[in-house]
Amino acid sequence: MQRGVLLDTGPLVAYFCPTDRFHAWAVSQFASFIAPVTTCEPVLAESCFLLARAGVSPTRVLNKLAQGVFRIGVGIERDAAAIAALMQRYADLPMTLADACMVRLAETQPGPLCTLDRDFHVYRRQGRHPLDLIMPDDLTLPPSS
Repeated sequence: MQRGVLLDTGPLVAYFCPTDRFHAWAVSQFASFIAPVTTCEPVLAESCFLLARAGVSPTRVLNKLAQGVFRIGVGIERDAAAIAALMQRYADLPMTLADACMVRLAETQPGPLCTLDRDFHVYRRQGRHPLDLIMPDDLTLPPSS
């Protein structure tokens, strides 16, 4: 069982969307997480949008939040300067607000980050430390340049 997991959009969508190619992987990962898992509001917004687009009710995400399965671990207003600095540092990718919030979470809280986004191989905590990632095996190699 894993405690202190940080949760990005991809695995959250895959968990709730049975047609997602990573659905089985996400279900097996979530079974090993000890609640609450930590995420951010931009991840929840992205997830709700993508689930609705896939025909899955986004209220499923909000219900889990209300049940305490997820917790919000970064305050955008409080951490705006640090988040903006991350987005500026990685502007060439470009880094989304959700990604910047997740990296900020990794800087301020221990625990692995569960994602399907290969850009997280590039991102660094405090500018130099690689992130501890939970990803499917076929996504573990960094993106080619």
